[in-house]
Amino acid sequence: MPNANEADAPTAAAESDVAATSVDTGPPAADDISTKDGVDYNSLTGDPGSGKMVFAQCRTCHVTDPGVNKIGPSLAGIVGHHSGSVAGYNYSEANKNSGITWTEAKLFQYLENPQRVIPKTKMIFAGLPDAQKRADLIAYLKNPS
Repeated sequence: MPNANEADAPTAAAESDVAATSVDTGPPAADDISTKDGVDYNSLTGDPGSGKMVFAQCRTCHVTDPGVNKIGPSLAGIVGHHSGSVAGYNYSEANKNSGITWTEAKLFQYLENPQRVIPKTKMIFAGLPDAQKRADLIAYLKNPS
């Protein structure tokens, strides 16, 4: 017959596993491009035409015209820019200090859940759970003409 400590061991191990998975590790590092859904951006091909339709929901706060800021900053030329760097827009400290360069893969991660990538960002958008729509939107943002 097992002693009390041996009988409790599986329960303690299970509780330990639950605690380990629920620990908040904070936002992903600036160079981390992992997504919660596990989809790799490079596994998709974005369609700019479909991305333009996805962008319709972004237009409340953003435009792709250079130098035109609305509730959110202009997204003209966003790919390759550093976060918090659009002239004339008042960014949150979290965004300005994130150290992020908006590569296509980082945008893909951010668009999935903006608050996960930059906690305390002013952007209140919940995100795009559909990976293909994120890829399409990025394809459009690269050349929004």
